[in-house]
Amino acid sequence: MNFTVVTDIDDKSLTLYHQFRENAFREDGSFIADSPKVVNLLLEEGIEVKSILATQSYYDEFSELISTYKDAILYLATKEQMQNIVGHKIHHNVMMHGIRPKETPLHELGDNIIMLDEISSTQNIGAIARSAAAIGIDSYLVPSYGPHPYSRRALRVSMGHISMLKTHIYSDIKETIISLKENGYRIYAAEVTEDSTPLSSVKVVDKWVLLMGHEGSGLSDDVLAICDEVVTIEMMEGVKSFNVGVAASIMMYQFKHKQTS
Repeated sequence: MNFTVVTDIDDKSLTLYHQFRENAFREDGSFIADSPKVVNLLLEEGIEVKSILATQSYYDEFSELISTYKDAILYLATKEQMQNIVGHKIHHNVMMHGIRPKETPLHELGDNIIMLDEISSTQNIGAIARSAAAIGIDSYLVPSYGPHPYSRRALRVSMGHISMLKTHIYSDIKETIISLKENGYRIYAAEVTEDSTPLSSVKVVDKWVLLMGHEGSGLSDDVLAICDEVVTIEMMEGVKSFNVGVAASIMMYQFKHKQTS
């Protein structure tokens, strides 16, 4: 492997590693990932890589995996240099500059979709992506007005598993729901209402979308009105709700295992 040895951490070629924070993306779809588990999974999934910034120990351990990326710049740094670039003490020895995969068109998503509306927590975005990948739901619909699933923290929380999902970023939730219905999906909204269906008794069709609302305000009445069915997780009296990441995981699992022909 040919390395570019880092001698000056303020070199312009490393600016991206200094400046990238949550939701900071350039027009080319750049993102920064960190930690061996996240970076390696992304590499295994064939993500487009611009550069890797790592210590010699990382390159030595994963040389076979890295060798498949002939065009990536391999920056060689010490752990101390990497900590100075990040601005705080780190407990890993690799960072990567990649390019987000192209979005999957709405009509090419899978039969089972997890869809989010106005989720404000980047951590929840990542946690839901990880659960979806684990449960076998391969399509992720998120709004353009919320955190991106390839933001640094979301990537870290998802452990890189977002790369296993087909993703689509939408801008208008009502138009998107209508398009999905026209494409044959049944839209299930996760919300507590007077006439909602208990999760334990919901009838799940083969082609469905599970829509999760905002952590605090949930889904609006206008959005609920155009969904096919509202589903609620049964809870003990006095408990109002689950964390949205926990609720999404419970419901995705149930939906995946309750599908009917």
